[in-house]
Amino acid sequence: MTDVTGAPADVLHTLFHSDQGGHEQVVLCQDRASGLKAVIALHSTALGPALGGTRFYPYASEAEAVADALNLARGMSYKNAMAGLDHGGGKAVIIGDPEQIKTEELLLAYGRFVASLGGRYVTACDVGTYVADMDVVARECHWTTGRSPENGGAGDSSVLTAFGVFQGMRASAQHLWGDPTLRGRKVGVAGVGKVGHHLVDHLRADGAEVVITDVREDSVRRILDQHPTGVTAVADTAALIRTEGLDIYAPCALGGALDDTTVPALTASVVCGAANNQLAHPGVEKDLADRGILYAPDYVVNAGGVIQVADELHGFDFDRCKAKAAKIFDTTLAIFARAKEDGIPPAAAADRIAEQRMAEARSH
Repeated sequence: MTDVTGAPADVLHTLFHSDQGGHEQVVLCQDRASGLKAVIALHSTALGPALGGTRFYPYASEAEAVADALNLARGMSYKNAMAGLDHGGGKAVIIGDPEQIKTEELLLAYGRFVASLGGRYVTACDVGTYVADMDVVARECHWTTGRSPENGGAGDSSVLTAFGVFQGMRASAQHLWGDPTLRGRKVGVAGVGKVGHHLVDHLRADGAEVVITDVREDSVRRILDQHPTGVTAVADTAALIRTEGLDIYAPCALGGALDDTTVPALTASVVCGAANNQLAHPGVEKDLADRGILYAPDYVVNAGGVIQVADELHGFDFDRCKAKAAKIFDTTLAIFARAKEDGIPPAAAADRIAEQRMAEARSH
């Protein structure tokens, strides 16, 4: 079923009527010459220009791509608000397999679409896009972050993303066990790619025992070679979440890691990881709470990367960014305290704090 514009009616209903909607602007982009098909979604600019990465992914349908862009953009509003940034939330998705269709011409065309928004949207890397890609996009668009140091950027944002997740873990340990250290704890990391491998380094340096898994065997091998002691690997995520004696589970791959199958099987007391949109559907946060599992909201603890790319707009300073990312420890503790005070799960407490900041910005 489509509406008069030919767009799937369920997508427009999501945009204009559902709780997942409420977006300010959604732009459908097409450049036939390069094969570009993209969606740019701006959820909110209440706190400032929308900031969020560009995902390049072979979606099964255009409707699925639009839905993902809407969901991710909304998440960025909350992430940026909780990170204390003067940015709203936005996200872009490019439809297609980056291994097959990504070209310089396509990225330049995409840059022209971002530039046409006049600074309302600032883009960066995400799944399927890299620093080298942002360097190309930046040739057509001033509002591009995640660029290489040679081109005035901050480079790989996964370094501070991992650092922020580690701060969230320290806060979780403080809240649950009274001590902000992972020494002697067993931590399971699902996904040891861009962010996960830096996270393992932090955990080992702090004295944690680490169990890893990844769909890429070479990623697992790299970690095992770097850490010949204190790190073991299991076959898959299903095995990881059932690992005996696991204290913390860190989902660091794609979203939807916490669902009706995984939550009942979790052996860990804490979930704290880098993946976006870890809760597969509303109500999962209550299921975690009912099992006595402490959930550190994903968009709070994984904000180190967006803190880093936002800083590029002011002339990148790594130490300044790291100091701001270190505050994720205090923010996470404040969320746990608010959750306890209001009698709600931490995810709901984080949403309330973020919504309050956005509402205050809109009222001024």
